[in-house]
Amino acid sequence: MELRIDELSLPLVHQFTIARESESVARSAVFRLRCDGFEGLGETAPSARYDESVASVRAYFATHPLASDDPFAHETLLRNIPPAARCGLDVALHDLIGKLLNRPLWQLLGLDPKGTPTTSFTIGLASIEETVEKLAEIGSHPIIKVKLGAGDDVERIATIRERYAGTIRVDANEAWLPEQAVATLCELERFDIEFCEQPIPAGTPEALRWIRERVGVPLVTDEDSQTAEDLPALAGCVDGVNVKLVKCGGVRAALAMIHTARALGLKIMLGCMVESAILATAAAQLSPLVDWADIDGPFLTAHDPFTGVSYDHGKLELPDAPGLGVRERTGGETVVRT
Repeated sequence: MELRIDELSLPLVHQFTIARESESVARSAVFRLRCDGFEGLGETAPSARYDESVASVRAYFATHPLASDDPFAHETLLRNIPPAARCGLDVALHDLIGKLLNRPLWQLLGLDPKGTPTTSFTIGLASIEETVEKLAEIGSHPIIKVKLGAGDDVERIATIRERYAGTIRVDANEAWLPEQAVATLCELERFDIEFCEQPIPAGTPEALRWIRERVGVPLVTDEDSQTAEDLPALAGCVDGVNVKLVKCGGVRAALAMIHTARALGLKIMLGCMVESAILATAAAQLSPLVDWADIDGPFLTAHDPFTGVSYDHGKLELPDAPGLGVRERTGGETVVRT
């Protein structure tokens, strides 16, 4: 097998801001894995939050050649690779195997493509005036996720709820202290919030339990739930976990998280970074297994050079082509968001 890794720059429709950072261009690494005349596409979108970057991913593979030439030898090929780097290779392997076997990935996993959930559409931190403008652009999308942590959280949600009747999720990205989380979420309860994602800094599950006992808004972790090994400590402390391929290390690791969460009685959201259709489609292939989806990376980019998962008023629609079903755009195609 031959592996090539290229950096991909994805200009965004709007500057995307969360409690700890902003970006106008998202950067990911595209993997091209060639074997027997086929090419498997993979992607990883590393986050500095987990001490990883496109540069660190490329540097890893520059000094660590593939451990096998057999694309089916996943245990050997993926062993001991850092999560973000492992994600890109894992996704490329799954795409390649689907193409070698002439089957879409969802079929190889035994999943029903009709069982996909509806994704949320994320609104990053901005002034309330800009938030209203972004909400108007979203239109009738049935679920939104609103980033919080700027200090005007209650006013922001009140303004949105005046104009929007759909489902609202919120995400503080570790911005609050426990007491602040309780105070804010108690005020937000009247706006019918579906759940709050990662209200406080990761690392204190018992603090999450303390918050959960005092608020009516369900809690979902993100930064606290990187891998399957993190989940037992969260059982009874939160209502659900966010599974992201980049955090845990790809499709195989995400499946392990999903099954572990189910065994612990936790609900599951399948999330994404700001990424292209390659990685978003890889995540979407697993979506019939989860309760919620936040796979909106393709909504946030101004031009995505790949197509894959599509959306019917937010409901994920999986490609039926072999592997991921992702293809590269031709020059004349435009990005359509629905």
